[in-house]
Amino acid sequence: MTSQLVLPKLARPGHASHCNRCIQGLGPGQTEYDTSRLCAHGDRRMAVGFYCIASLDVLGLVESKMKEHERDWIREWIWAQQIERSSGAGFRSGTAVAPAAGISESAAAQLAAYDPPDLIMTYTSLLLLSILRDDFARLKRTQIARLLAACQTSDGSFTLMPGEGDADLRTTYCAFAIASMLDDWSGIDVPRAIAYIRRCQASNALLGQLVAHLCDCQTWEGGFGQDELQEAVGGTTYCALAALALAPVPHPVLSPEKHSAALRWLILKQRSDEGFCGRTNKEADACYSFWCGAALAVLGHADLIDRQRNAAFIARCQFKFGGIAKAPGEHPDPFHTYMSVACLSIYPPYPDLCPGDTVPETDVAKASWAFASFDPVLNATTETAAWARRHIPQHSE
Repeated sequence: MTSQLVLPKLARPGHASHCNRCIQGLGPGQTEYDTSRLCAHGDRRMAVGFYCIASLDVLGLVESKMKEHERDWIREWIWAQQIERSSGAGFRSGTAVAPAAGISESAAAQLAAYDPPDLIMTYTSLLLLSILRDDFARLKRTQIARLLAACQTSDGSFTLMPGEGDADLRTTYCAFAIASMLDDWSGIDVPRAIAYIRRCQASNALLGQLVAHLCDCQTWEGGFGQDELQEAVGGTTYCALAALALAPVPHPVLSPEKHSAALRWLILKQRSDEGFCGRTNKEADACYSFWCGAALAVLGHADLIDRQRNAAFIARCQFKFGGIAKAPGEHPDPFHTYMSVACLSIYPPYPDLCPGDTVPETDVAKASWAFASFDPVLNATTETAAWARRHIPQHSE
């Protein structure tokens, strides 16, 4: 389904420059945004780095916009964030609360409790290293599987860190994505986690029958809330559906009725003003073009989005000096820039046009909207997702 609109040029060089600037540090106008969204302890560097470098990856500009020594330095910094604790190993978001160099071993051991690895940053780090084409020789695979087990709760959900932090569909998705990339599900009680996801989609008629915590978060509307009995949101709906898609066979997926309910809810999120909103009766936001659009792709219904209307909304969110904002007239930030270009990679407005295709001079603007393919389940370009699945299991210890 698509409308025929005349789209302006997608400012790819400007968006790449915005990402490169933000890798060096956020400007004063951006510090008001929680661009990390999910970082533990307030250290945003890993998440901001992911949004910026992943944007370059989607745009096909990692090698041309980042020097080799810069990529090497970032790789080393990411590996420095891999830490091991008694509950397992994983990655942290940065060194904001890391013990200072030179302190005694006993003092460092006491402070380690305040500097744990977390699931979201572990997922983020694995994707970042895949974008940078690392060989994963240093990955503590067995210990990461232990971390997954330590974070799973009795109701099937996952805490951000062992024994603490939010336990909702975001962390459940990250746990499933990590296990999928590792090709090791030994650290996850999959049936218990799937029961949780299903409870997040429970209808009013089933509230009295809830017995387990992934599908418990599906609401009466059809979308998924952040936790049981909470309002449906585009981001957590994506997390639930993508986690179910990652689950190893033969675990069941949604029933036909719940599949239809989720599909209807997602379709209704594309507004008449072209973009997607994340909740019922809310304004359009560029990030929900990804959350809702990717969720539709996970369900196998990419044909139901109006690609050109969606692209037109994102075009209006472009900032004249580079970057993409949440809505027209707002300031850009790395988070919305990444979500926007990732969505466009799933739903290019001109799907028959591939990067590098020769086009007439009159179609230069049209050529700017060409993208390589994207894996909506893992949230990475198809090439990066393939690299992760090929190298993470084979080169870990």
